[in-house]
Amino acid sequence: MDNTTPLPVGLTKDEIKRRVTEMVRTVFRKTIETASSQQIYNALAYTIKDYLSDRWIATHDQYESQDVKVVYYLSMEFLMGRFLGNAVLNLSLDETIREAMEELGVDYNLAEDAEADPGLGSGGLGRLAACFLDSLSTLGYPAYGCGIRYHYGIFEQHIENGYQIEKPDNWLKFGDPWSVRRDEYAMEVRFGGKVNSVKDEQGVYHFVLEDYHSVLAIPYDYPVVGYNTNVVNTLRLWDAEAIDRFDLQSFNEGNYERAVEEQNLARRLSEVLYPADNTVAGKELRLRQQYFFISATIQRVLMRFTEKHKEDFSVLPDYVQFQLNDTHPSLAVAELMRILMDTYYVSWDQAWEITRKTCAYTNHTIMSEALEKWPIELFSRLLPRIYMIVEEINRRFCANLIDWFGNDPNKIRNMAIVADGQVRMAYLAIVGSHSVNGVAAIHSNILKTQELRDFYDIYPEKFNNKTNGITQRRWLAKCNPGLSRLITQNIGDGWISNLDELTKLKPLAGDAGFQTDFMRVKRENKVLLSNYIKQTSDLSVDPDSIFDIQVKRLHEYKRQLLNIFHIIDLYNTIKMNPYMEIVPRTFIFAAKASASYHRAKLIIKLINSVADLVNNDKTVNGRIRVLFMENYRVTLAEQLCPAADVSEQISTAGKEASGTGNMKFMLNGAVTVGTLDGANVEMLEEAGEDNIFIFGMTAAEVLALTQSGTYSPWNLYNMDYNIRFVLTSLINGTLAPGEHDLFREIYDAMLNGYGGARPDEYYVLQDFQSYKNAQFKINNAYKDTARWAEMAINNVATSGKFSSDRTIRQYAEEIWRIKPIQVKL
Repeated sequence: MDNTTPLPVGLTKDEIKRRVTEMVRTVFRKTIETASSQQIYNALAYTIKDYLSDRWIATHDQYESQDVKVVYYLSMEFLMGRFLGNAVLNLSLDETIREAMEELGVDYNLAEDAEADPGLGSGGLGRLAACFLDSLSTLGYPAYGCGIRYHYGIFEQHIENGYQIEKPDNWLKFGDPWSVRRDEYAMEVRFGGKVNSVKDEQGVYHFVLEDYHSVLAIPYDYPVVGYNTNVVNTLRLWDAEAIDRFDLQSFNEGNYERAVEEQNLARRLSEVLYPADNTVAGKELRLRQQYFFISATIQRVLMRFTEKHKEDFSVLPDYVQFQLNDTHPSLAVAELMRILMDTYYVSWDQAWEITRKTCAYTNHTIMSEALEKWPIELFSRLLPRIYMIVEEINRRFCANLIDWFGNDPNKIRNMAIVADGQVRMAYLAIVGSHSVNGVAAIHSNILKTQELRDFYDIYPEKFNNKTNGITQRRWLAKCNPGLSRLITQNIGDGWISNLDELTKLKPLAGDAGFQTDFMRVKRENKVLLSNYIKQTSDLSVDPDSIFDIQVKRLHEYKRQLLNIFHIIDLYNTIKMNPYMEIVPRTFIFAAKASASYHRAKLIIKLINSVADLVNNDKTVNGRIRVLFMENYRVTLAEQLCPAADVSEQISTAGKEASGTGNMKFMLNGAVTVGTLDGANVEMLEEAGEDNIFIFGMTAAEVLALTQSGTYSPWNLYNMDYNIRFVLTSLINGTLAPGEHDLFREIYDAMLNGYGGARPDEYYVLQDFQSYKNAQFKINNAYKDTARWAEMAINNVATSGKFSSDRTIRQYAEEIWRIKPIQVKL
């Protein structure tokens, strides 16, 4: 910006007081004394957004003036968490705002808590995207996050009689102060119809879509504030509206439903994150959602590109990079081809070369069911032109396979993008991208040697690893102020922007004084969580007990069952040995199960049934407590991570791609009990085997046992009394008096298989004894306070690798080839 541009008004304490007071008066017609916490929050949010607007404008002016390459991070999920606290932290305004609110007689914590926690993601995938956006802004990389502005989040989880109940997550109920609606960038997105070929004046045929129906995609922009920088990037979420919102003629004729039909059809697109897909209608809506935000984004990006570079698309990869966050955005490959060919008349060969150089794909799963496939009937009916393009990509790819491997039907069938009546989205992303990355070293290796080996054999140069990371700004500086202050007092605050600085804590791990301070902070966090638990569930938990926490999406491969089976076994042991001495332990679970995932929801009921049994048995005498905290979300995670002593990362080896919850707990001084799975492998390398509890089979051993076909959980049942006792409790009424068969499905899944799956598919019983041994070691280790403190501190000190700043630098340098910018005001 030139020197004549006015500087933004400094947000002093008095200026904050003035702006908030004025905002409350003019917007809500209230005084500070009569305004609600919700209204105070909204006034604060508008004040902060107004303050950062100059930086936001300057950032995008810099994009334009320097004509920089921009990465567009395409994701169905952005689990951002609350905006206010994160923005305040990154703008270094926390102390100033707290003082201003105190002088106004306002409880800032109540105002901050009034903000809705947007549930625009179901777990790690969406939270990773949010961490990446934070790092992109902090490091100064030009970027947009692109997704959907769902009117309702994943769902609000309530627990009634032990069962999960889903209720709408209406995060927009009290407004959306952080967004800016950008009608000038609205895009039309087309569905259905039929494809015709039309000859132009030069006699060249082009494809056009006719008789389609369409919706209008309206972008809402949200600021993503960098830490200690002027860079403010943009999260662009698309909302859907009807092109003709209201049919007045139909309304006047008395046909009221038809009058709003288009509006209702459009609204469904952006209504709910991940509608249940166990019906044809649900599947169709999911596919519509994916195409909706991809088409809108790519149309707008190419329009912006042509404003600077006319139609010289040969240089598009020098200025644009699309990063596909999992398989959901894979349609970007075909949509970019469509627009280049049908709108700008680029030839197939040139369009394909441009597309492959412009797209990159991140694989987030080893689970085959998560590698999306769409029925041809649905895909071709809903997206006829896209389907034609996908079929042609597939035809050319299969022809190449014949050239490379000969006419091998099995090889072609296994690798084809379109096969067995389905369109395989992961394969489309691999073939149509220049980079394919996994998200942890072990995950990337499994992709190359097992799951995607055929593709690695022909595209070895595409495959690479980018181990996930988390932003230390939210996951330590914001959520754990006590530990943050302690760290800064001892090594300075450089760790906030360079997490490797935490290695300076290593010499303090054995220092008695620092250990005392560290454990004092940990206990203060446990007291805060204990008070919250008492307030929300009326359950008293002992802050001097071991806080053993497993929080993540509820899925069988994450093995919440292994955890609860161990608790049942521990309870049985205490019942048989009433005077048994153990360190008291509080087992905490939190997780949402997909609304259509019956087994996962039954496991939630099991956890709550075990909690009812254990917590109400006086003979246990408080030695163990069990609770399931409802409605797991970012804000709850921010309370749990600082308070955890033990972090449960116990998925079946070879099933978890990476994990990021494991990193958040490590950063906050929890000690991990885990398998050699995902990023646990690299956490072991960083922290050392003396500071982590590893158990269970390795990924290689899991694969070998699966391939051998010799595994029999009945053998374990027959030979191990403890396993037999645990499983029998599922069906003898112990956990469900009067409902002996309530948990029989879980019993059968363990021993006989259920619904076509192998018995004990995720090897819960096979790893049970090893897990018990690890838990016994934890109990003994915690008795030695100095040793435990040293372990916990070492975990913090060695967590530097797991910053999303490191991950983003690797993406930027090795995949995207983008450079940071400096924004001057």
